[in-house]
Amino acid sequence: MGSREPEVAARGAGGSRPAGDAIRRRIHSGSTAFSGLVPSRRGNGARVGHYGHGLSLLTGWLPVAIPAVTAAVLLVALVRRAGRRWYLVWLPVAAVVGLAASLLVREQVTADGLTDDPAPVVLWIWIGVAVGAAVVAVVGWRRTPWWRRTLSILAVPLAVLCVASVLNQWVGYYPTVQEAWGAATAGPLPDEVDDAQLASLASASTRPAHGALLGVDIPATASGFTHREEYVYLPPAWFTGSDHHPALPALMMVGGEFNTPADWIRTGNALDVVDGYAAAHGGLTPILVFVDSGGSFNNDTQCVNGPRGNSADHLTEDVRPSVVSRFGASAEPASWGVVGWSMGGTCAVDLAVMHPELFGTFEDIAGDLGPAVGGKDETISRLYGGNAAAWARFDPLTVLAAHGRYADTAGWFEDSSGGGPGSGPGGRPGFAFRGGPRRPTGSGFGGQADPGAEGSEPQEAAQLCTAMTAQGIACTLHTTPGGHTWQVAATSFADAFPWLVGRVQGGTGVGTAQTTSTAGVPAAAAAVAPTGPTAPAGNTGGATAGGTTS
Repeated sequence: MGSREPEVAARGAGGSRPAGDAIRRRIHSGSTAFSGLVPSRRGNGARVGHYGHGLSLLTGWLPVAIPAVTAAVLLVALVRRAGRRWYLVWLPVAAVVGLAASLLVREQVTADGLTDDPAPVVLWIWIGVAVGAAVVAVVGWRRTPWWRRTLSILAVPLAVLCVASVLNQWVGYYPTVQEAWGAATAGPLPDEVDDAQLASLASASTRPAHGALLGVDIPATASGFTHREEYVYLPPAWFTGSDHHPALPALMMVGGEFNTPADWIRTGNALDVVDGYAAAHGGLTPILVFVDSGGSFNNDTQCVNGPRGNSADHLTEDVRPSVVSRFGASAEPASWGVVGWSMGGTCAVDLAVMHPELFGTFEDIAGDLGPAVGGKDETISRLYGGNAAAWARFDPLTVLAAHGRYADTAGWFEDSSGGGPGSGPGGRPGFAFRGGPRRPTGSGFGGQADPGAEGSEPQEAAQLCTAMTAQGIACTLHTTPGGHTWQVAATSFADAFPWLVGRVQGGTGVGTAQTTSTAGVPAAAAAVAPTGPTAPAGNTGGATAGGTTS
């Protein structure tokens, strides 16, 4: 295909890919083929809705009520105090301290390379308000009625709650109060079992109705990487009633920068998608491995080896061999795929192009052009300790150019197009935060996402896909409405899952044209989708890569 840009060709439902087209881009509707496929399960077997049930933290009255109540409490705590000194000295002091704190936090976030562009203004406002409220509570303590002191103290945690609410709306981390509470209290995960329960299920004569999720502590023998508990999902087909298990394919699941290994499970809705697919396919799906790429919540490794830890070695030399050895997963590269969102999407691309001997398939959901924690110089300094050669070893475009043609690698890129509901505070898309919405390019609150702008995720995906096509990697480009949120990540994973299964279980992959339903859902997905609302009329495009897998 050379280095020409991916072509975009429209196709109606049921049509085939015109010969010679490099890329067909599908503009995905706001719905997903797997939305509501099956209710979520918790460890005790009770079924509750993952997104559809519970008090929403992203939409509705609660995200509006939290700042409204906070503002009212602050107003009562601040006004009608005796003496001009309060208004001329102490309130200005509180305002200045709050402003200084907000600017300091903003500068630190920028210095650490956590932002690509300015974060939403309301985030810095509430940080300043929280610090200012604390100052008010201290300086206004004397000669103040007890009820006003109480309100002054109450205003501080309420303002902090507003900060948390804005952050959560920004990334869609916890869709409901119930999800947030479950994470805060380390509540059971869907399908979660312990070692004893797994042994009992494995020896039972009856196959379980759904898969099992096991927390694992994988030795970091090769990498020395300090990591948290990781999780392995075993589908019903793994359970044979004996010690002999089928050599199933596997998908490695990587979250965003600010993450825990359980994020794909709690917030990304992954097990609902997989269990639903298994129910429609005789219990057969890949093993899923939910990995820890950071080692801690805020350690941005970008899945490379460097001063922040040997994350790449952990994933390739610790995790993958352990899953093959302990759970009998297939060791063949064609049987392994990597799925990642945000930073994890960047990881998925990097792992696939650097290690075709380990991974044959990837899905990059809203990843970057390459591992980055700022500009190139900042990335080399922060991520690689000043080692430019290390940067080149992990830069996907550099790796692709040096590698030559790939034998059998394929990928699925999916990015948010902006403009959908739940794409930021108040539904506003396009804020700039690694692991959250980013790259604002327009005016409006926090910047309006523009998928066609320089440096936007879809454009970077197209650039990567072009370079891959030139080296024999079949790839597809997809967009879905919404911001850079976990909800978009969940939709994108559900959208690609039938294709991922086809690849790692020996399917022909994206090099073969797929039929598309009139609702704009790939036929493989539609086959297991429940009866329910369809996508808006007119969304009939598909997405199949140009070039064949060689």
